[in-house]
Amino acid sequence: MSTHHDEVEDHDLGLSHDLPTLWHRRRLLGLFGGAGAAVALAACSTDSTGTATATSSGPPEGGGPGTSAEVGDGEIPEETNGPYPADGTNGVNVLTESGIVRSDIRSSFGGASGVAEGIALTLTLTVVDVSSADDAGTAAAGAAVYVWHCDRDGNYSMYSDDVADENYLRGVQEADADGTVTFTSIFPACYAGRWPHVHFEVYPSLDDATSASNRLRTSQLAFPEDVCADVYATDGYGSSVSNLAQVSLDSDNVFSDGYSLQLAKVSGSVADGYTASLRVPI
Repeated sequence: MSTHHDEVEDHDLGLSHDLPTLWHRRRLLGLFGGAGAAVALAACSTDSTGTATATSSGPPEGGGPGTSAEVGDGEIPEETNGPYPADGTNGVNVLTESGIVRSDIRSSFGGASGVAEGIALTLTLTVVDVSSADDAGTAAAGAAVYVWHCDRDGNYSMYSDDVADENYLRGVQEADADGTVTFTSIFPACYAGRWPHVHFEVYPSLDDATSASNRLRTSQLAFPEDVCADVYATDGYGSSVSNLAQVSLDSDNVFSDGYSLQLAKVSGSVADGYTASLRVPI
């Protein structure tokens, strides 16, 4: 029985495959800065479409310099939402289901009851509007963020055969006064052809976070290699070891054109769990 990670899907190969037109992203900017609606085009880039291969140079480690973007580095790149977004653009829309707004995304909700097993992970994303002259940007208080990622077997709920009836590892949160959202989750697997990652979409508000047509930005978060190696050495992540050895951030079909704005700062341990933090300038 074939699963999604037997080969790299076309929709997971990068922006050039998934977004044939540019996104309009500032039409509800007034929510963030109070200056009224403005329109700007998302920065788009063409991702590599070649087969992922390992390279000799490794990415930055979890606690060292260069692990995340600094203030003034620009906007986080627009990326593909992949073939398993469940945001209504490719089949089901979990965003309209009661229970999707939550901080702990390890368990399924509604009529499903599964719980994702794995090393504990806390995801903290801080959304800032950098359209103003202030390089530091303005906290996007009241914005909404939808996150989703695969489980430790590399499966995506609602799509992959083994977990098609589950909806875990998906959730929406409203940003606080600092533009921050926090999710409790598990560390995702590395499946064939992709660097370990988390998908996310930013919306103007919770009310807007029910239709993908309202999203302001779609992007992905990457994990440092040293942290991945430690996690994948534990029980349950066996297939991730060989998959990680065959890909790098520089060869990944999404991150190969640059990942400084998408590489999370990660702290913690296998025993205590990890915290991954990322500034999301839009």
